Amino acid sequence: MLTCLILFTLSAISLWLVSLWRILSSSSVQANSSFLSNSGRAGNGRRKRNVLLVVAHPDDESMFFAPTILYLTSNGLNLYILCISNGNAEGKGNIRKEELYRACATLKVPLQQIKIVDHPDLQDGFGKPWSHQLLATFVEEEIKKHCIDVLISFDNYGVSGHPNHRDVHNGICIFLHKNVEINIEAWELISTNIIRKYIGPVDIWISLLSSLSGQNGSICCMPNLHPLKCYQAMAEHYSQWLWFRKLFVVLSRYTYVNTLRRIIY
Repeated sequence: MLTCLILFTLSAISLWLVSLWRILSSSSVQANSSFLSNSGRAGNGRRKRNVLLVVAHPDDESMFFAPTILYLTSNGLNLYILCISNGNAEGKGNIRKEELYRACATLKVPLQQIKIVDHPDLQDGFGKPWSHQLLATFVEEEIKKHCIDVLISFDNYGVSGHPNHRDVHNGICIFLHKNVEINIEAWELISTNIIRKYIGPVDIWISLLSSLSGQNGSICCMPNLHPLKCYQAMAEHYSQWLWFRKLFVVLSRYTYVNTLRRIIY
């Protein structure tokens, strides 16, 4: 029995290390999609693409989207972040706002490209539903202001099932359906089951297979070549940096890989 336990432990450690090596040795995003292109919309000539990431709270960007952010910033795309609340559920909104700025600096996102909304009808909390129409309005303002080509956010489950995450997704869907003429690229971060969620870098193999199964580049797998950056960025959210979040960052697949799915509207 002891021998079997030792063999299982060694096998698990080996798989973890091999998977981490696979991620660190990745040279590009594993998908054939226009998301990889660094040219702007037709008619605007050749320019860097403008990307808008929409999150619900400060720390969402580091906890869930770090692989995507690091890919975008390292490849010279213009990344803007729209954070719908300042995370004031515990009365720490001003603190969390500054933490977001520091975390984004770690992830190489310029301060002037970050907007934090603090609207009375869009306050952080499980029991505070957000207006999807109001969300759509804020998204539309940022897209028009920065001439956004690519929009990225949560899917309809929102990774953790947090209602604010799901509201962000629904607000974006309202915007997309009402503005089909804009012809913007929209991508959602795929939520996984709890087993995949906590197998860390091992999920890279499943993510690669899922990206290959996507039709016409509809699924994009983004390995994190610098997973330590995710840990450093989350550590800037000092008010939230409790033991279980430290453990989450180490074990979560979202530290090591993001899988994005094209939103068809």
